[in-house]
Amino acid sequence: MKLALRQRVLVTLAATLVAAAVGLLAGYWAGRTIALRLTASRLSREAALAISEANTYAHDDHAALDAMNTSRYPYCSDEDMEFLHQLLYDSIFLKEIGRIRDNKIACSTTLGREHLSSAELPKPEGTGTDGVKVYRDPLFFRLPNVAVTTLQAGDSYVVLYPYFENFRELSGIQMKTKVISSSQGLSAHPAEKDFRLTQPILTRNSDFRIGDTLYSTRCSSLVINNICITASLSVSEALLANRGEMKAMLALGGTVGGLFGFLVALLHWRNRSLENQLRRAIRKDKLRVVFQPIVNLASGEIVGAEALSRWTDEEGFAVGPDIFVKIAEERGFVGEITRLVVRHVLRDFAETLRTHADFHISINVAAADLGDPRFLPMLEQSLDRAGVSAASVVIEITESSTALHQVAMEAIRHLRRLGHSVHIDDFGTGYSSLSYLHDLSVDAIKIDQSFTRAIGTEAVTVSILPQILAMAETLHLQVIVEGIETSRQAAYFSGGSKSILGQGWLFGRPVPTEEFLHRLRTEDEKAALVATAAA
Repeated sequence: MKLALRQRVLVTLAATLVAAAVGLLAGYWAGRTIALRLTASRLSREAALAISEANTYAHDDHAALDAMNTSRYPYCSDEDMEFLHQLLYDSIFLKEIGRIRDNKIACSTTLGREHLSSAELPKPEGTGTDGVKVYRDPLFFRLPNVAVTTLQAGDSYVVLYPYFENFRELSGIQMKTKVISSSQGLSAHPAEKDFRLTQPILTRNSDFRIGDTLYSTRCSSLVINNICITASLSVSEALLANRGEMKAMLALGGTVGGLFGFLVALLHWRNRSLENQLRRAIRKDKLRVVFQPIVNLASGEIVGAEALSRWTDEEGFAVGPDIFVKIAEERGFVGEITRLVVRHVLRDFAETLRTHADFHISINVAAADLGDPRFLPMLEQSLDRAGVSAASVVIEITESSTALHQVAMEAIRHLRRLGHSVHIDDFGTGYSSLSYLHDLSVDAIKIDQSFTRAIGTEAVTVSILPQILAMAETLHLQVIVEGIETSRQAAYFSGGSKSILGQGWLFGRPVPTEEFLHRLRTEDEKAALVATAAA
């Protein structure tokens, strides 16, 4: 049993650990999925915010160009230069403002009117639907490693703030945003050399993943701002940024997995509990019925046998009847064991009982059986089908069963009316008294083996035996002595005037049907030889 307990502990621990490992793996993938979805949502929000700023940016740019082209001040005059400086001061998105004449800069807020380059403006890279020309990195205004965009409308131009396309910070995550060309607007100048995204993906509202990088593109709906902005973040950066969620899902997955494994193991062992195993054994007819001989102590002749149930559980351990019968009694299905024993007895001994009128089989009946209205009809019908008389089947009830006095009395009377002999098993350990035995109207008592073992010792129970025997003689009860293991114990009971029956290892251990019937045939053959010789 200790080995079985250790095995259960190890199996439960293993199941818990395996389930916890599976839970951790599931937690990791759940955390990863959540982290990537959160990142995708943040990228989408980042791109949308960037587009919103870009629209504001575009309104500011175009408003500045409109104001310059409708200015009432003379072209590049002092008043005009002051006006241009004021426009630049009021804008947070412009870096430079100026005038153009003959495709050359005439004046600007940075170069003034005296230090102008004579170089002509390059060919614009694109023209918007509103006629605004777009220049990228013009020679007259360049910054190292920074892309600069210039817009021209009429004879006015503005240079956009060059750091709009750099990094943005949102919810503690650094996400890279890029200004990407749409089919109608700016050309694309991504920072990474290996940026190989296709044009259709970059020019429509979409969330996508290529390789180990997540992208979210949002495009402006304004005519004056035909750009798309893509925010991106690598998977490793996304997982690192959401490490709190990852840790939480790992802990949750491991905990839930471990608990699940533990509960599954508990349910498994519960399903393999003695009660459930016993129920399955009864249902599948896996209980064995063995038979121990009952002999006449005076002659040594076998006069009967007691049917005893035996059970080996699903783990191969023999479980004593004192354990599994008690479980069945407590759980309310002991009657199923009784029906199984009756079925086995009548299946294996029907012919023997029909041909040996002086031979009987004793069957143990629980207190619950006595109160079960289905028990007596079942017993009677089973005997009728087998063609066995009720006198051939003795009913043994434990002394404790008689505590339910009225129920026991009615059941015993009914059994005796059917023709059964009724014996009180384990006599001397419970409730019976002289008057009580008289009321019960039983046919015999079986003296408990605790009294038999006391023979030859100084135990107090030895002094009670003569009183029990005297009481049985007074009530004209047959006496069967249990637990006889020595010749001395057998001799103690065989010297009286009344014939006493005995049962115990001295006469034979409980054995399967085939072995018992073989012994019975051998006894019959010996008796026949003796009878022949005497004749």
